[in-house]
Amino acid sequence: MTMNSINTNVAAMVALQSLTATQTELATTQNRINTGLKIASAKDNGAIWAIAQTEKAQSSSLDAVTNSLNNGKSVLDTTIQAGSQLTDILNQMRQKALAASDAGIDDNSRTQYQSEYTKLAQSYANVVASASFNGVNLIDASTGNVAAIGSADGSIKVTSAHNSLNAATIFATDGALSVTAGTVTAPATTASVDTVATATSWADGTGTAAASSLAVIDAAIKSVTQGLSGFGVDSKAIDNQITLVSQLQDSLNTGIGNLVDANLAQESANLQALQTKQQLGVQALSIANQSTSILLGLFR
Repeated sequence: MTMNSINTNVAAMVALQSLTATQTELATTQNRINTGLKIASAKDNGAIWAIAQTEKAQSSSLDAVTNSLNNGKSVLDTTIQAGSQLTDILNQMRQKALAASDAGIDDNSRTQYQSEYTKLAQSYANVVASASFNGVNLIDASTGNVAAIGSADGSIKVTSAHNSLNAATIFATDGALSVTAGTVTAPATTASVDTVATATSWADGTGTAAASSLAVIDAAIKSVTQGLSGFGVDSKAIDNQITLVSQLQDSLNTGIGNLVDANLAQESANLQALQTKQQLGVQALSIANQSTSILLGLFR
């Protein structure tokens, strides 16, 4: 049997404890709704919060990985774009050499063809020197390569090696051309630009010298196309790694959300229930507080 006392109102204490617990739960639910997080700090759940922070750091690191891969991709895209122009120029040079190798034309025509051939060779050298992105040129005489970061810990590298396709290399055995190395300072980098001039004349009366140049150009076309094929494979490898990193980052972010995000539909339902429970708790406390005044009726 519960003792009735004006000094100790047990019913009121129980009602107050219940109301306090409800208000605490209500504050927690409102905070989850406001932040969208069920674990916003270490005090909510230290272990889960620590795991989420580790995964967030991993996800943030992948942003740097993506930037590195995109930079490498830009270098390769620049190289491949320049390579397309190089093959076009070489094809034009081949046409000039083939036309000049015709034994039925005169030497004046051969001289004109050689002049155009030399200018095209200079254009080739200019394109090579321009194939630079962020100071990296994969086909110039100077050394340059791509070594993009492929993982958050930096252990994976996606690489593309330098392949010298400059004029001095490509036209080294072409007796019709004289190629000398030079440099020009650009805003962001110093590019080596080969200077091309006419060497042995094609005006030999037979077209033999032009035919020799034709063989050099055929070999050059093969070298350049093979080099560009390799750069294309490297570019595809970077594309694949970018896709993988993006998918991995999405998975990490999804996992973090599963750990710390609040279920707003559930929290909304909890809010409704707790608000109702709070109102009932206030009424229960009010009733309990009135119990002592009822005792006064015993003394009337």
